[in-house]
Amino acid sequence: MKKSLILPVLFLFTSFMTVIANANSLPDFVGLVEKQGKAVVNISTMQKPKSLQPGLGNLQIPDLPEDSPYHDFFEKFFGQLQRSPQGTNPQPMVRSLGSGFIISADGYVLTSAHVVNNADEIVVRMTDRREMLAKVIGSDIRSDVALLKIEAKNLPYLKPGKPDELKVGEWVLAIGSPFGFENTATAGIVSAKGRSLPNENYIPFIQTDVAINPGNSGGPLFNMKGEVVGINAQIYSRSGGYMGLAFSVPIDLAMQVADQLRAGGKVKRGWLGVTIQDVNRELAEALDMDKPFGALVSSVLPESPASKSDLQVEDVIVEYNGKPVRFSSDLPFFVGRSKVGTTADLTVLRSGKLLNVKVKIGHLPESGTAALDKKNHSSKKDTTGLLGMYVRDLSKEEKKQLDLDYGVLVVQLKANSTAVNAGIRKGDVLLMLNKKKIDNVKTYNAIAGSLKKGRPVAILVRRGNGSQFLVLKP
Repeated sequence: MKKSLILPVLFLFTSFMTVIANANSLPDFVGLVEKQGKAVVNISTMQKPKSLQPGLGNLQIPDLPEDSPYHDFFEKFFGQLQRSPQGTNPQPMVRSLGSGFIISADGYVLTSAHVVNNADEIVVRMTDRREMLAKVIGSDIRSDVALLKIEAKNLPYLKPGKPDELKVGEWVLAIGSPFGFENTATAGIVSAKGRSLPNENYIPFIQTDVAINPGNSGGPLFNMKGEVVGINAQIYSRSGGYMGLAFSVPIDLAMQVADQLRAGGKVKRGWLGVTIQDVNRELAEALDMDKPFGALVSSVLPESPASKSDLQVEDVIVEYNGKPVRFSSDLPFFVGRSKVGTTADLTVLRSGKLLNVKVKIGHLPESGTAALDKKNHSSKKDTTGLLGMYVRDLSKEEKKQLDLDYGVLVVQLKANSTAVNAGIRKGDVLLMLNKKKIDNVKTYNAIAGSLKKGRPVAILVRRGNGSQFLVLKP
């Protein structure tokens, strides 16, 4: 009987000791929060209301009493007036909350640009309940980083760490003001590094599963050493709240931006002057590559640094200054951080051979837009319908508008055709097919007619302001 009890008791004892060992192996954030939390601040902003009456632009209607001789006039011509109690503002100030952290003892504060954009008044509140008005030194929309200044001395401040040394699976901690609850600490792990998000080409985000909610924006992400490794910036959510996907701007990138904002109020980024796209399996096959990798150059912008180098359309950039370019999203990170005026060494794959190309980095300009004139033209039209599409030559006006001297315009597509299955649309401009430039309808028909059936080929398409390669399977 006694022997029969020994095994269950040993099992329970072993399980208990395992639980204790696991508990002891969990990280302790108490000291980190107590020491570093003092430099994390709550940021509240106020914005003055805009126009009161819809359809009147910036014209504001006076708050007139009903017995005013002008009341009937304004009511007749502008409709029912929006009235408010006597002596009060017609509309309240627009208020919002966010987080930030102090990076110097003399009062410089980092936060997210979207927290303070368009604010008329910014108040920084510290953990000791001091409140100070803040001035915006500079704000950078592309990196979502803003630098503020408060008038104070001998403030607690945080030190930046090295995001490059972070490892996936490593513990991290966030402190901020979710929904206005100040100095809230939440923990999690690094889920991924170098994450690219839509419309955020110049930020290699740190992805975590730390609980981040509205109000956390602009707050710090810490490693276990108590160093700041990121600025909490975005969440992925279908509900507006935490869903386990949070994204932070690496602190080294943020500090580079902050240094430039402090020096001149603006940020200069490196620029190549190319449009690029990922290489998928079908494109890799069409380009005679062993596997998909690199950034495929789909266009070289005129008067850009790339146009003054040996870089060509259909080159696949596989290295930038010795760093591998696995995906097209890797390249903007590298280029954006490059100092304007320096020379970058690119390794490109061209017709199956690796080549070295040097490009002098330029200054990234403000984005511009251009649209194709879709009026009817009398340019030469194609009536053969090869590959399931009808094309015509570009008019002189269209070539000037698009800054092109070659290409044909897709005017009609056949249903369920090769072109439709490849993703080609009406209005696209075809620039290259099977590594050959399309000068006009005649050359297009010659190239299309010579394609081997069943062998995938790459076709370069201009759509709107950008170009991309698609894969045709004749």
